[in-house]
Amino acid sequence: MKKFFTLLTVIAAFFSLSATAFAQETKEKYLVKFEESSDFTTYSSFGIASEEVGYEFETVDMIEADLTEGKAAELEENPNVSYVEKDIPVYAYQQDVPYGIDKVQAPLAHESGDTGDGVKLAVIDTGIDRNHEDLDVLGGYSVFTSGVDADPYYDGSGHGTHVAGTAAALDNNVGVVGVAPDADLYAVKVLNSNGAGSSSGVARGVEWAIQNGMDVVNMSLGSSLHSQAIQDVVDAAYYNHDILVVAAAGNEGNASGTGDTVGYPAQYDSAFAVAATDENDQRASFSSTGPAVDISAPGVNINSTVPGNGYSALNGTSMASPHVAGAGAVIRAAYPAAGAGEVRSLMEAASKYIGSNTNWYGSGLLQVDSAVN
Repeated sequence: MKKFFTLLTVIAAFFSLSATAFAQETKEKYLVKFEESSDFTTYSSFGIASEEVGYEFETVDMIEADLTEGKAAELEENPNVSYVEKDIPVYAYQQDVPYGIDKVQAPLAHESGDTGDGVKLAVIDTGIDRNHEDLDVLGGYSVFTSGVDADPYYDGSGHGTHVAGTAAALDNNVGVVGVAPDADLYAVKVLNSNGAGSSSGVARGVEWAIQNGMDVVNMSLGSSLHSQAIQDVVDAAYYNHDILVVAAAGNEGNASGTGDTVGYPAQYDSAFAVAATDENDQRASFSSTGPAVDISAPGVNINSTVPGNGYSALNGTSMASPHVAGAGAVIRAAYPAAGAGEVRSLMEAASKYIGSNTNWYGSGLLQVDSAVN
């Protein structure tokens, strides 16, 4: 009997140790940024196996890797590693619920021939329905590698297609017209059919925009959490590659409009943060507030394109942001030599005063025709 109990003890210990070992081996996705001065030639010198590396960034010295918590902690202590950041969730900014184009003076700009012709505009979102009668999508990319979400032109959520219509729906006597109907539209899919994604996916989407020469990117997405990885690629896009990065401020505002509730990446200086207003040029109750807000645009009851040749009205700073991205395309087409910073300054200087609270409205309501002319 004693031997029997001893055997049970050994078996129990084995399973206990095995369970501990398995727990220690659990891996999660991390973003590892290396110091620019690092002169390593292989990741194995950091103890990172090649099969653990899921993606190598080219615009910044960074990789996406599957690591144990212990390995991540070890890498953080390495002087050749800038930071190790756990992959975080990112979501589309939308609420369930078409006057906005008129409010931002887009028809006036169109009458003057300012339509964003030839400017590359990327919608970093849930994909775009390429078959929609009111959209002309020239190309795209998806960070997903399997299932329907691997197709950048499949938009199971409808969010990206709606955003794309506000920015660049065709002037074709069908449906709606976008702020920049002649812009070259691209679908960069970083969010799945549920409107969810990750910081690594967003970073990869922005890198694609850099590598493919986009002039303007719209990011109607975000997170309440800071991601240094997203900031690094957005900074690279704006400061190093002269891309106008437009981002929704977020839908975390409260009825009183108090507090700093702007999400990321809109919080970053390299992103042009857009708040939402209603038909009366008043702050939308859901619109995030704070010193990072740069400008405002309509974001309540915005009618735009949805998959299947449909149209629908939605609310959110997601709907406000593409007004500004489209305006950026219009201005860049009118002034090809203007840098992204100059384009931002033109929009801010020409915006309409709608209230003194810059935490709500930034510089004011977007006025694209005034900015161009």
